[in-house]
Amino acid sequence: MLVLFETAAGYAIFKVLDESKLQQIDSLYKEFDTPEKANKIVKLKHFEKFQDTTEALAAATAMTEGKIGKSLKKLLKKVVAKEAHEQLAISDAKLGGVIKEKMELACIHSPVVAELMRCIRSQIESLVTGLPPKEISAMSLGLAHSLSRYKLKFSPDKVDTMIVQAISLLDDLDKELNNYIMRCREWYGWHFPEVGKIITDNLAYCKFVRKIGERTNVAASDLSDILPEEIEAEVKLAAEISMGTEVSEQDIGNIGHLCDQVIDISEYRAQLYDYLQNRMMAIAPNLTVMVGELVGARLIAHAGSLLNLAKHPASTVQILGAEKALFRALKTRKDTPKYGLIYHASLVGQTTAKNKGKISRMLAAKASLAIRYDALGEDTNAEMGTENRAKLEARLRQLEEKGIRRISGTGKAMAKADKYQHKSEVRMYDPSGDSTIPATSKKRKFEEVEEEEESEAPVTPAVKSKKAKKEKVVEEAETSAAAEETPKKKKKKKDKKEEEPETPEPVEEEMAVTESTKKKKKKKKAKDEDDE
Repeated sequence: MLVLFETAAGYAIFKVLDESKLQQIDSLYKEFDTPEKANKIVKLKHFEKFQDTTEALAAATAMTEGKIGKSLKKLLKKVVAKEAHEQLAISDAKLGGVIKEKMELACIHSPVVAELMRCIRSQIESLVTGLPPKEISAMSLGLAHSLSRYKLKFSPDKVDTMIVQAISLLDDLDKELNNYIMRCREWYGWHFPEVGKIITDNLAYCKFVRKIGERTNVAASDLSDILPEEIEAEVKLAAEISMGTEVSEQDIGNIGHLCDQVIDISEYRAQLYDYLQNRMMAIAPNLTVMVGELVGARLIAHAGSLLNLAKHPASTVQILGAEKALFRALKTRKDTPKYGLIYHASLVGQTTAKNKGKISRMLAAKASLAIRYDALGEDTNAEMGTENRAKLEARLRQLEEKGIRRISGTGKAMAKADKYQHKSEVRMYDPSGDSTIPATSKKRKFEEVEEEEESEAPVTPAVKSKKAKKEKVVEEAETSAAAEETPKKKKKKKDKKEEEPETPEPVEEEMAVTESTKKKKKKKKAKDEDDE
């Protein structure tokens, strides 16, 4: 049996001398304890050394992908084909299937072969002669780096350090531009203060100052290439009645040099922004679609690299840049921040203040997926980012419409609209139409109801007075009985029960009822007369 073994230095083919030892898998490692024992079981038949790291990388990638490289194909034709009757032990089953199909060689892959490969690897320095240990370790390290770069699809276009430097320089340029423009406006404002409010664009202001110089030259100069017609006419009118002080030519010259600096820096900033935009679309296209070039570049710069940013969870991406606020909130036990650098994304900016937290959370979740796809994926298109952005925009519209509906109507009305209610069209029979008795008018019914209420009203106070009297009598009986003995209590209670029906309270009730009935009759007569 032959064994195909790949090292960082080249391919090695071993011949198994004692196949009986291979049957004992558990104790096979004992046979490779020393180089002498190892040489008794396997013997080097042929060694094909790689010429350089490129060839080693090509062979390693082909083997990991289950393909036959050029150097391996030559080796198999040269050595193994001569002994086609023997089996070839392979560490990868997929590669063995390809060799068996194309080269028509019998290949074996089993747990015994895997254990044999481990044992050979432990004694490779003694089995392969002519290779010093330092050279093998150097070759292994170089091949490992090359293979890891290949697996990550490493290329100069994917270098994210350029983005970190570009966004840092862009921020510095913005700060310098603001300082220079503020100084230029303040300096030239002593000579021509009115033009500061008329020309609001900073670049146009610097170009105007560079072209005009003193305000006396405004009337004779053409400003159509810098300003619109309306603003040009307004500037010329303001120059005639300006209240500014007179300055020397030397002052105007220095102000002109400052304006040149502002114009040059503005042009370089626009060029740098285009460069950053192109680099972001090459390195992180999906992240760029989700949050924009500037926000994506700032996230990468804050994390250090795109790979470091891909290791962060979505919750960290959401508050990246707001670390001070986060730790302050944790220390004071207050609400933690909802967003950091991601706040400047267009999706978060166009939402209402109420929904900013929700949108920033959803955007961070989708952006973290886009970052991992850009950092570790093989594709360089932005389809995933476009789909996720469309989903977020749809969710944003849903949230905004939901808020508008709640403001315009009540919550109950909205719930009724959402709930399905089945309305039956079956009509019930109304038996009131069968009656032949003339229906009473609404006025008559209303009057009868009022009379009933009035009749019930005076009865209640009489009953209350009766209860009050009873309570007084009982209280007096209890106080008098407390001083006497127990047998007298029973007699007094019996006497009280017999005396209760003799009280004149019912007479008062009858009097109240008769008075109420008389009043009712009088009211009825008066109403009947009014109706007639």
